[in-house]
Amino acid sequence: MTVQSQFAGVWCPSITPMDNDGNVDLSGLKHHLKRLTDAKIDVILLMGSIGEFASFSLEERLMLIREARSMSSLKMVANVSSTCMSDVLQMAQEADKVGYDAVMVLPPYYYGQTTKQLLSYFRKLGGALRGKWFAYNFPARTGCDLTPDMVATLASEFPNFAGIKDTVDCQSHTRSMIQTTRAVRDDFAVLSGYDEYYIPNLMAGGAGIISGLNNVMPELFVDAREAFKQGDLQKLREIQDKIGTYMSIYAIGEDFVTTIKTVVSRKFGYCTGVSRNAGGELSENDCRTIDEVFLTKG
Repeated sequence: MTVQSQFAGVWCPSITPMDNDGNVDLSGLKHHLKRLTDAKIDVILLMGSIGEFASFSLEERLMLIREARSMSSLKMVANVSSTCMSDVLQMAQEADKVGYDAVMVLPPYYYGQTTKQLLSYFRKLGGALRGKWFAYNFPARTGCDLTPDMVATLASEFPNFAGIKDTVDCQSHTRSMIQTTRAVRDDFAVLSGYDEYYIPNLMAGGAGIISGLNNVMPELFVDAREAFKQGDLQKLREIQDKIGTYMSIYAIGEDFVTTIKTVVSRKFGYCTGVSRNAGGELSENDCRTIDEVFLTKG
């Protein structure tokens, strides 16, 4: 594991609780972040994909950055991705001002991006951001891939480029990212964006996981973290089995964000299952499945 990185370990891309009308519920967020803090994960990611960053106005995002920082003593990273560079920099400045440990940024999306364009974009960001920053690689959503060679080039140029969330459903891509960046920086954190790759990521020398399931069962991933430190392969095998079972959360309903929020709502009761993604409401049959898998067994 990349023990040299201060950002190694178990991350949760937190949901953003909402009331029944779709307004941000700060009380629900406070309860949620307390749960994550009590579970002893390592880092909270605010407004990631599961946090619905793309559905918020700039004003809402700035408000969330300000309000959430005081809700946990854990390391916190704010996703400040936007198609507008000035918005990225304004959110990053606010995050730095109120005490976030780093920010995370997607590459530009909608327009296709060449390698030359991506390098130009992140070099501009690297020169403008004051503190630590992460790149967020999610080719299925952005239409472009941050390749291991490109990321290693940026890591060698920018000491504050702390790591990457590699949300690619291919372990060999993330393994190559780990090996290529390690050649230039031993403190660079390569984190998998797919829950079931946490243990393979650690085995390959990566830094950890940014896992949506941590909204529901962070204790399971914390147990995996400790089992890995102790070299308990039998425990790791058992946990990998459980993670594989719980990955069904992403196949229930039309929208996995709504599904995760619904599981949290039904299991813990401090928030609704409402998201801003249209048509994601779960059927009675979906809810029965949730109760069976995540309440009865989970």
